[in-house]
Amino acid sequence: MCVLMLFNSVDRLSYREIEQATEIPILNLKQCLQSLACIEGKNVLRKEPVSKDIGEDNVFFFNDKFSSEFYRVKIAQMEPELEKQEVRQGVEDRKPQIDAAIVRIMKVRRALDHDNIVVEVTKQLQSRFLSDPVVIKQRVEVLIKREFLELDKDDQKLYRYVP
Repeated sequence: MCVLMLFNSVDRLSYREIEQATEIPILNLKQCLQSLACIEGKNVLRKEPVSKDIGEDNVFFFNDKFSSEFYRVKIAQMEPELEKQEVRQGVEDRKPQIDAAIVRIMKVRRALDHDNIVVEVTKQLQSRFLSDPVVIKQRVEVLIKREFLELDKDDQKLYRYVP
């Protein structure tokens, strides 16, 4: 909001002028300006030169053609690529934990159907993180390929532990 307030008194501002006036940290300021100027259809600000990247030589000005049928306008935050990579890495680190939980459960139960595996794994891992059923299914398939589990010959929805 403080970035938008700058445009109440001025028509055009450079990146440097916005940075000096707001004193927002560089990464946060670039993320904010991307959200305001680079999202198609919700660009409250326009920038020159036109691109997705925010550079120190960019000039911003208020988009007088912007309109919305809503009283409140939601501005989506664009995640920096570094944050996206950190999130992906965090999810990748969970795979061994999910595998271990599945194997522990199947060692005890010997045979379970898919729904019960998902319930048991979710219950076992809920203190650490909320596991996604799709990821659990993928990990079960990996464990079948690695021959820790197998599908039952009579009932294709039943998994068996391979000792």
